[in-house]
This record gives sequence, C-alpha cells and structure tokens, in this order.
Amino acid sequence: MSAIVRPALVTFAVLTVLTGIVYPLVVTAVGHLVFPEQAAGSLIYRDDKPLGSSLIGQNFSDPKYIWGRPSATSPQPYNASNSGGSNQGPLNPALTDAVKGRIEALRAADPGNTAPVPVDLVTASASGLDPHISVAGAQFQAARIAKVRNIPLAQVQQLIAQFTEGQVFGFLGEPRVNVLRFNLALDAVRS
Repeated sequence: MSAIVRPALVTFAVLTVLTGIVYPLVVTAVGHLVFPEQAAGSLIYRDDKPLGSSLIGQNFSDPKYIWGRPSATSPQPYNASNSGGSNQGPLNPALTDAVKGRIEALRAADPGNTAPVPVDLVTASASGLDPHISVAGAQFQAARIAKVRNIPLAQVQQLIAQFTEGQVFGFLGEPRVNVLRFNLALDAVRS
C-alpha cells in the first residue's frame, strides 16, 4: 500500500508547490515587469489620492460629466467583485424596460438632443464594468456637457478627439473614449 500512497503524496505535494506557489509568483512577477501599470490596477491618482482605475467603469450621473455604459452588477453599479452581465435576452421585458428608462434619462438630461441614442449608452457590457464608451456615445453627450459647463462645444469635441483611443493592435474593436480619464480632463477645463 505504501508503494502507491507515497508516490501519490509526493506528486500531490510537488504539484501543489508548482501550481499553487511557484506559478502564481512567476506570473505575478512577469506581469509587473511587462505590464507594470495594469498589474498595479491602472489606478489614476490626483494629489496622491486614488480616483479610480482606468480599467473599471465608474458611475457618473451628473450632467456636467460624460456618462459611461450602464452597469449590470449588483448590489451597486460597477461592483468589481460581482462582474457579469444581466443575461437578459433581447426579448426580455425587463431589458426593454431598462433600455427605455435609460433613454428617458438621457433625453431628460438633454431635452434638445434629438439624435439617435447610441446603443452603448443604454446597454451594459458583458462584464458590467466597461470603462469606455464609443466615440458616438461621447459625441451624443457633448452638447449637454458644453451647455452645463458653459464652455464651447468645439472645446468638448476637441477633448473627445484628444481622449479617443484607437483600436487595439490597430484592428481589434472600435475607437473608444475612457470615461474616467475624459471626465478628469473636463474638470481641468476652465469655463
């Protein structure tokens, strides 16, 4: 019996050390060397205080800011410990009601805006934590922000262009705007 148990226990111990200790330490070290900002959480600081991460969305609802994608996490929006989509299909009445409510909120914040509402402003991403919106989503909100902040629309549009990130590797995804970085830049603008 010991001829079977001893090799099994040794194999178990070796694999536990390799996969439970050595591998995570190596991956963490490589991550910090190759991607130091991302491995540290991509935190954005102002006056040595963390304001948030450029990789996790935040809830902005003040009309003077650009609003990000809705979050499907609970119990609060953008809850990183509860990442996930709503899993509601396109025919689900709860999704339809949620989208209608989000459209109404966008229209109420900017009653003169009759442009079609970009889909990313009324639907959550698969993770519920998306920190970006489409360029169309940012442009849709530009006039409201300019009006509320009493700054020229051209200045807001210039900021959108400045903070537009291109496709990943030049061909993956669509151009996008990081909501937190953009809103911090808006706060730096003097009216």
